[in-house]
Amino acid sequence: QVQLVESGGGSVQAGGSLRLSCAAYGYNYGTICMGWFRQAPGKAREGVATIYGGGGSTSYADSAKGRFTISQDNAKNTLYLQMNSLKPEDTAAYYCATDWRLRAYCGLDPVEYRYWGQGTQVTVSS
Repeated sequence: QVQLVESGGGSVQAGGSLRLSCAAYGYNYGTICMGWFRQAPGKAREGVATIYGGGGSTSYADSAKGRFTISQDNAKNTLYLQMNSLKPEDTAAYYCATDWRLRAYCGLDPVEYRYWGQGTQVTVSS
């Protein structure tokens, strides 16, 4: 079965940086889309950044543009999210997700993603 395991979360001060990693296990054919999503207490899960398999196009939420960078290493089956200039409003549990259904682009809607990790907590203090 496909398993996704996030790591790299933690507590940082506003303006700091974190690099999240997501390792994928249990599949051999790669993916079409991978992405990072986040969910704060009492709020709906929202898309942060996505990338098309094979190093294709990326999509970012407006809140992430200019600060976050998504990338992947297909040989290692690992997804990354570099987060710079963190703000208190970035505080949330961050999840990686993947979906292998063929599509033209990778959207930011969580409902489009089939496989999910357990999440890693990011806390940004002011």
